[in-house]
Amino acid sequence: MTTRALGIGSLLLLVVSTYGTFFLARPDRVQGDAARIVYFHVPMAWVAFLAFFVVFIAGIAYLRTRKAIWDHVGRASAEVGVLFTTLVLVTGSIWGFPIWGTWWSWDPKLTTTLILWFLYLGYLMVRAYAEPPRGPRYAALLGILGFADVPIVYLSSVWWRTLHPAPVIGPLAAQQPSASIVWLLLLSLAAFTLFYAFLVAVRVRIEQVGAGLRSQGEVPSYADAPIGSPAPHGGAARI
Repeated sequence: MTTRALGIGSLLLLVVSTYGTFFLARPDRVQGDAARIVYFHVPMAWVAFLAFFVVFIAGIAYLRTRKAIWDHVGRASAEVGVLFTTLVLVTGSIWGFPIWGTWWSWDPKLTTTLILWFLYLGYLMVRAYAEPPRGPRYAALLGILGFADVPIVYLSSVWWRTLHPAPVIGPLAAQQPSASIVWLLLLSLAAFTLFYAFLVAVRVRIEQVGAGLRSQGEVPSYADAPIGSPAPHGGAARI
């Protein structure tokens, strides 16, 4: 599937799932219309987990092969994963406020998700500021180790007493939702998964083009320059 097809497909599915969320889904008996955000929050969390699983696999592959493509895939997936983890935290706060009466609680699920966000933000910082070949290698190691937090995030509402509800669907769900909820959730999951694949494909392509230009000397490797070094062409120094 081409990048353009991924983009068009994800856009169409996002439009359909968003329409279903606001116009077809029924309000929850307890939470009312606030529960509609589940059709965004849960798929975003799934994509964040998927993104960091890809970082995990790409890190292992890079350490075994030292092929640049795995570094590009890991970096791209980490960037998209951080984006979606941010959206998970934001949508969770929006959802939690009318239900819990607060924007944030140091709940096990929220806390471990925030730790995950910091771990992969650290991955991107290492990849951006550590000079090659150490940068890709250290980032790969951090991506592999950081993935250990993903199952902790998922299982935290099962292991500990938490404000956060148990998983919505799957074998660990406290109760199985109706078929209409499951189908709309699956549609949203498919839409956001395709959107993730599109974003990663675009970002990997940008990384490959940039690496090719740098190898030909057409673009200075400014991203790997030490902090405080002057920018190319007389621009501002890197800070």
